[in-house]
Amino acid sequence: MSSTAPPGSGVRAGPREWIGLAVLALPTILIALDLTVLYMAIPHLGADLKSTNTELLWITDIYGFVIAGFLITMGTLGDRIGRRKLLLIGATAFGAASVLAAYSTSSEMLIASRALLGLAGATLMPSTLALISNMFKDDKQRSMAIGIWLTSFSIGGVVGPAIGGALLEWFWWGSVFLLGAPIMVLLLITGPILLPEYRDSSAGRLDLVSVGLSLAAILPMVYGLKEIAKSGVGVTPLTAIAVGLLVGALFVRRQRTLASPLLDLRLFANRSFTGALVAMLLGQLTLYAFGFYYAQYLQLIEGLSPLQAGVWFLPMGLATIVGALLAPMIAAKFPPAKVIVGGLPIAAAGYVVLAMLDVDSHLALLIAGSVLLAFGINPLLSLSTGLVVGAAPPDKAGSASAMMETSAEFGAGMGIAVFGTIGTAIYSGQIVEALPDDLPASVAATVEDSFAGAFAVAQELPGQAGERLLALGREAFLNGMNVVSAISAVVMVAIAVLVMAALRQVPPIGAEEAVPEESEAPGK
Repeated sequence: MSSTAPPGSGVRAGPREWIGLAVLALPTILIALDLTVLYMAIPHLGADLKSTNTELLWITDIYGFVIAGFLITMGTLGDRIGRRKLLLIGATAFGAASVLAAYSTSSEMLIASRALLGLAGATLMPSTLALISNMFKDDKQRSMAIGIWLTSFSIGGVVGPAIGGALLEWFWWGSVFLLGAPIMVLLLITGPILLPEYRDSSAGRLDLVSVGLSLAAILPMVYGLKEIAKSGVGVTPLTAIAVGLLVGALFVRRQRTLASPLLDLRLFANRSFTGALVAMLLGQLTLYAFGFYYAQYLQLIEGLSPLQAGVWFLPMGLATIVGALLAPMIAAKFPPAKVIVGGLPIAAAGYVVLAMLDVDSHLALLIAGSVLLAFGINPLLSLSTGLVVGAAPPDKAGSASAMMETSAEFGAGMGIAVFGTIGTAIYSGQIVEALPDDLPASVAATVEDSFAGAFAVAQELPGQAGERLLALGREAFLNGMNVVSAISAVVMVAIAVLVMAALRQVPPIGAEEAVPEESEAPGK
């Protein structure tokens, strides 16, 4: 390995490490961008490939589905074979799969290409974050570097819709995938020069049974959450989640018996590690639920085009950048728990603003709420990420990074599934009472399913009937959004209580622990 000093040793990074961070930001931006840029292309590729609704759902979901399933495996694999090596292997695969996706000639080919992109993406995410922990050994510098890394991920997600809309104005749908190829080529050229290698030379062989159990635990749970988000609570998704939980229990039991486990459960003995992980999950839960409603509001309530809607993601992106970069600087003087808790009331205020929206509200109110939310929640996301990675010993950084990202993935899935279900139940319950009796049953079912369905049906109805249905749909949709936003504000308060209980002992970044915990260095 090229670097042996442990994080926190005081060895400060130089220009090479900061340039290397810029290199690591490239795949991070691309992974996040690939999660959102496709949404704009779905209507175009669906028409070109003659995709069914089921195929379109798989094209959209398979990428995140595979990433979630393989994060833990790839994070641990990077610890064993080398994080830079795995990063470069993943970059090669991601670039090739991007070209394959761009020139797909059938829905099946595109689904397979997206699955390969997800597999490659699972190698990139934990590798980039784990390498940061090796490159930046000074606590303050590492915290700032993680803030920049998180900002790059947020930028990719925020600008994805805008870039997708712009590309589709002038090029064919495959252009949204070709973005990946030149970025990965640049990473392959610069990575060996600027990035250090690090691997755990004492790690044992990868336990393939544990790999299988982790996939059999995570994939059914992710599938169940996604199905609940799309179709509501049902026997199939609940069964899938139950199966995932059962296999997860078997996975945990096996890890306790292995000398070299796939997932080192001793990490959870560190209160800071566990508290930050849970706080991250809850934060992502509310954030992704908000994103679910935000995009629909812009296009269905405000009537904006995909490109216009994408542009209105930018103020939230700017607030994300400021919040993520400012938090580490403040946390160098004040305990991270206080910095996080100081931001959460701002995020809660943003949710309160969103809970006040009605059909006559100006777009500025939505933007104001989103900016407050993004600025206030990013200290939580930035500092909890640093606490998770910093709490793990160097040889477990890849595994810790993968757990952090898996937690975020589950938070995102739970947010859309749980809060999406709550909002849909409110929408359906309200609009079903207002529908005219003479509306055909099949049309009524489409309207009751979602506001997007009501919007499509309203375009086909004559004059006043269509306008009335739109008005009913807007009001019902907003009522659901209001309730979800109000609940999210309460969750911000709950996170604040959790953070103060679990992280209050953590000193300002770069300071010595006042009361060191014996469990702070698992695996050493």
